[in-house]
Amino acid sequence: MWQSYLNGLLVAFGLIMAIGTQNAFVLAQSLRREHHLPVAALCVFCDAVLVALGVFGLATVLANNPTLLAVARWGGAVFLIWYGSQALRRAFSQQSLEQGEGQGQKSRRAVLLSALAVTLLNPHVYLDTVLLIGSLGAQQTVPGAYVVGAASASLVWFFTLALGAAWLAPWLARPGTWRLLDLMVAVMMFGVAAQLILH
Repeated sequence: MWQSYLNGLLVAFGLIMAIGTQNAFVLAQSLRREHHLPVAALCVFCDAVLVALGVFGLATVLANNPTLLAVARWGGAVFLIWYGSQALRRAFSQQSLEQGEGQGQKSRRAVLLSALAVTLLNPHVYLDTVLLIGSLGAQQTVPGAYVVGAASASLVWFFTLALGAAWLAPWLARPGTWRLLDLMVAVMMFGVAAQLILH
């Protein structure tokens, strides 16, 4: 059970830590103190639902088809190696996060609708969260623990951004920080890929 939980935690952390539109949106809202906690909660909820759909939707199909299971296993390993390689490449390039400037306070409804759009209209959410995290979770001995692990990673990450944005802003502006984060992502992705290949 704990191995499944840890796998979900590490895979989800590795995928959500890389800077992207959703992270940038949450961080920008947090820096503005504009409905940042509801935005973080919405992102966590969406991630948990998408991971659960991926895990339990693909689990039945994969369990009844060893060929699909092998494809998911090796496809997941290849994707993780590729993703880790991309993170490793980013670690050696300069990047920083620009803080956006607000144009006045928006309503909570408008901000949450924007957060939903950033989350659900991003094609990577379906590739990463539903297909990749879901197919890996379907292979775990305790898929439910894997889902909880992935949701825990999302909870920790998004609320860290929401609650610590003011403190993190100058730190995140340094390219060295993102190099370190990307190196950590690469190590996590390579480690999970190796586990898939050797299991």
